[in-house]
Amino acid sequence: MPTPHVEAVKLDELDCWRIRHNDAELMVAQQGAHIVSYQRRGEQPLIWQNPEAMFKTGKGIRTGVPVCWPWFGIFDRNPQSVKAMRQSEQPAGAHGFVRTALWTLGEVTPIADALQLDFLLPVPAGGFPGWPHQVDLKLSLLLDDQLHIRLTSHNRGTDTVTLSQALHTYFAVSDVRNVQVEGLDEHSYIDTADGWTKKHQAGPLHFTAETDRIYLDTPAQLNLVDKDWQRRIQLTSQGSKSTVVWNPWTERAKALDDMADDGWQGMLCIETANVLDDTVALAPGESHTLGLSIAAIAL
Repeated sequence: MPTPHVEAVKLDELDCWRIRHNDAELMVAQQGAHIVSYQRRGEQPLIWQNPEAMFKTGKGIRTGVPVCWPWFGIFDRNPQSVKAMRQSEQPAGAHGFVRTALWTLGEVTPIADALQLDFLLPVPAGGFPGWPHQVDLKLSLLLDDQLHIRLTSHNRGTDTVTLSQALHTYFAVSDVRNVQVEGLDEHSYIDTADGWTKKHQAGPLHFTAETDRIYLDTPAQLNLVDKDWQRRIQLTSQGSKSTVVWNPWTERAKALDDMADDGWQGMLCIETANVLDDTVALAPGESHTLGLSIAAIAL
């Protein structure tokens, strides 16, 4: 069995771990337990490596896989049950607070020819500022011939806790104008780029303009087909019935200080989520796992 190699490295202000196992290399930042990159030897990267990403203390990273928790997106767009969990008069940042929190690396466990890494978020005795709940959070990564991501929330408090969340994955593509997403045909979605109107998907999803959509009741498997790179990225989700698809296109990209003006061309976010009516309510003692498995398959 190959010996896994875990190395501490620094990306600007952030401490990270570089993990090499078999043909895979994975980079994870301590801030946010944020997957910065993932690539298999001899293949195109699966995770978009944004050359303009900022690795600054307290700032969300625009690349890889941000963990959005315990709310997703703009706070006020969340259901009342999620908003009621927060107890603060201060403005709430988008996508929750754990993506800028410092996680710890727990066990690193070889399993047959695979490798599992557990990242843990310590919860202060009184909960987090403005969010006083006792919910343990663990991000488990399993490296075999795929990348498996599992985000587990465990309520060890005495009250039910309701949350929304997402694995906000930035996928690398040859050119977003030449790819398509399969598996969303006949599904309804909320078009947040068009006044949050409800629409219906017909056929594979292609990209010709800014896209920001919340798909509802989505299946467990989606495919991102990239003919130029001759591959299909197969996405298999767990504990999720909602999917967010996002690309900023030209004008939005120009307004972002951590993306090149043409950076939108090489990325597509497909976010495995629990949002809108798909929120998670955890009774005392209950756990929920939001999962995503990523596999590259040659066309």
